[in-house]
Amino acid sequence: MAKKIHRRRDADPGEGIEKYGDATFADPTNNKYPIDTPGRIKAAWAYIHQPRNAEKYTVAESRTIKARIRRAAKARNVTLPDPDEFVKLMNRVRRNRK
Repeated sequence: MAKKIHRRRDADPGEGIEKYGDATFADPTNNKYPIDTPGRIKAAWAYIHQPRNAEKYTVAESRTIKARIRRAAKARNVTLPDPDEFVKLMNRVRRNRK
């Protein structure tokens, strides 16, 4: 499992701190996917499963991020949503916008 996540060119770590404050992030290198509250844990889980977000990471990095989210969910007794259902919902929403 990848412990270190690469610095993404499209991400500004300062933006994550500015937006979420002193949060814990599943991707602490780029300050992406905050996992400090139940709502943020669920959102992080849903977003890392979106293909356009997941493709920005290696398979090992994606696995590490998902493991950190799962660990945070378990620690806070949060049930994670089915990622496939979320992806299908987002695809329907995007289609309806066109």
